[in-house]
Amino acid sequence: MTATHTFDSALALKPSPVRAGHYFGVTSPDYWNMVGPFGGMTAGIVLQAVLSHPELLGAPIAITVNYASAIEKGAFEVQATPVRTNRSTQHWTIHITQADANGMQQVNTTATVVTAARRETWRASDIPVPQAPPPAEVARMGIGPSGVAWLNQYDMRPISGHVPTKWDGSGDHSETRIWLRDAVPRALDFASLASMSDMFYPRVWLRRAKHVPAGTVSITTYFHAGNTELAAVGTGYLLGRATGQRFHNGFFDQAAQLWSEAGELLATSNQIVYFKE
Repeated sequence: MTATHTFDSALALKPSPVRAGHYFGVTSPDYWNMVGPFGGMTAGIVLQAVLSHPELLGAPIAITVNYASAIEKGAFEVQATPVRTNRSTQHWTIHITQADANGMQQVNTTATVVTAARRETWRASDIPVPQAPPPAEVARMGIGPSGVAWLNQYDMRPISGHVPTKWDGSGDHSETRIWLRDAVPRALDFASLASMSDMFYPRVWLRRAKHVPAGTVSITTYFHAGNTELAAVGTGYLLGRATGQRFHNGFFDQAAQLWSEAGELLATSNQIVYFKE
């Protein structure tokens, strides 16, 4: 019998027997990130709730996740609601809640998802694939620091823009290029693609070479691939590129792109991140 992948175990949601689109889950220590789950895992859970809904139309084309507060260790609930369904698109709102000390459900994550029934059309990509050596020629990152378990769930091979080894304020750019995939091979799907879109460390660390507190407030990911393109990737590596765009008064935005090894652009994302001096 094949063991369940750690990512699928972390994504596991139990549907409510009485409320459509209502699910129950439990945080996973395998994807922990200091004070709560890795943000990419939270995005994956949001998307999983939509993909599990019996009224789902089509496949995801966009997801926005707003991290209102950290998800605490333990049980949580997810509500996915299709607020509008058109001929080819469907619009969703999603909330993740946890019970407080008084047993009242408090929202810690809000999100929106758009799914669509795609049709064959003309296609092109105006973003060039970054130059990169094959994954086998790039050294894999070592074990992550204590309290950041999620890093160990991925095979990351930085090409450029490594995490600074000296926090001396000497940074002069914010671009990272990296190969990545699940450490234990797993076929790519929409939930894992959403998760990997949030795998880039805060650009302010690289731009400043200064280890300041920072955390994602909101992330939007756009999916440019369907099930056929994801199936073609299989368990292969993704080539990622991330860069900061504007750092100003405690917040900055960073953009990221993910390509397949064959050079197919699969997803793009933008996120707003807070930082402190």
